[in-house]
This record gives sequence, structure tokens and C-alpha cells, in this order.
Amino acid sequence: MDQKNKYRLRVESCIRTIIDVHKAIGNEYGKQEFLSQFEELKQTIKGLDMGLIREGDIYMLEHATNVLLRQFRPIFETDDFGQVYEEQKN
Repeated sequence: MDQKNKYRLRVESCIRTIIDVHKAIGNEYGKQEFLSQFEELKQTIKGLDMGLIREGDIYMLEHATNVLLRQFRPIFETDDFGQVYEEQKN
């Protein structure tokens, strides 16, 4: 897999994670507008020229996603929302 595709996967993974977390808590803490903006961003990324993206850009996005997830941690630790993803059983 070439570097551009790896970058695209990493960016899409961050966006998908944010969308999934928002869907899990959206009714309680968020507005539909927030979710639709990230859905739109997800579509926009598909047309983005990944040749313009550098490792540092990806790192900043991944770091920001991790910071956001840490901020949501207390909400999910209360067990009010359960898990974002189902556990896979082998």
C-alpha cells in the first residue's frame, strides 16, 4: 500500500471514530448538525489530494482525536452509554 493510501486510511479512521462516538452519545450531548458536518467531512476526504498531506498533518489529526476521546472518557466510564463498539468474540 502506498503512502497516500495509508494517510487516507488514517484520516478516515479518525473521522469515523469521531462519528461513531457522537452517534453513541448524540441524543444526550450533541446536535444532529455536528454529526452531519463530520459526515460531510468524511465525504470531502475522499476527494482530498493526499499528496498534499504530510506525516505531521496526520499526527496532528490523530493527536486531536485522542484528546477528544480522553475528554469523552468520563462519560463512557459512567456506563450510561455502554460501549461504542461491540467486542468481537473469537
